[in-house]
Amino acid sequence: MTLEFGELIVRFGELTGHRHVGSEIKGSGCGLMTGNREAWEAEAENWVVFARTEGHDAYWFYRDSFFEKIVPAPGRVTLEVGAGEGRVTRDLLARGHRVVAVDGSFTLLRNAMELDRSERYLLSDASLLPLYPGSVDIAIAYNSLMDFDDLPSAIREIARVLTDQGSFCICITHPIQYAGRFDNDDQDALFRLRADYFETRPFDETVTWDDITMRFRGWVRPMQDYLSALFDAGFVVDSINEPTPTTREGRYERWHRVPMFLHVRAVKR
Repeated sequence: MTLEFGELIVRFGELTGHRHVGSEIKGSGCGLMTGNREAWEAEAENWVVFARTEGHDAYWFYRDSFFEKIVPAPGRVTLEVGAGEGRVTRDLLARGHRVVAVDGSFTLLRNAMELDRSERYLLSDASLLPLYPGSVDIAIAYNSLMDFDDLPSAIREIARVLTDQGSFCICITHPIQYAGRFDNDDQDALFRLRADYFETRPFDETVTWDDITMRFRGWVRPMQDYLSALFDAGFVVDSINEPTPTTREGRYERWHRVPMFLHVRAVKR
């Protein structure tokens, strides 16, 4: 079956009563601005360097587990929410998925389109997706749920655009990470809890690895907040994985003792 992307896209006016902007929202700069969207726009160029330097960050050593154990075989349409500069979308395409990709940063989507000259990229808020109900059968949120200012609304919106029995595949930084730290940089250093695990709070952290600097801002939430939002939106969790990296070199040795990420697949009932 051949499906045109335009068949999936709702005009923003149909959803909000705003003036007509049509399906030409890709690259248009429209959408609902939130504090964290502005934060990502400010860091967009830094993130492009951070994400596209192969082997630089943890993505390269955890992605295989996500694609192999969590993401189902390609279906009709796969949606990525929080696509950024496009590396997960590109990996999904390489695995045979037909992808529609959404992000709230104009600069990140512009960079994504420089490597993929297609009409798959849409500028949109996660809480108001410009897609028809039941128009996708797989949704992906790879390290983006921590960035959403209104998590329950975003998850309800993803449920709206998924078909019944559709899969929502999630990677988040493991919530335990925000409550603790290793004592030092030694491979055998102890990991100790140092903060309130159950507190929901904003985070703001700047990291520099190999002369590449990136400022991350988002929300710290306990696991129960993510699961409650999924259950309230009509999802049932059918797979969960605490992956270990595919390498033991350098700083990744100790992440075979403590989880860095949490992978979840939820099915819409």
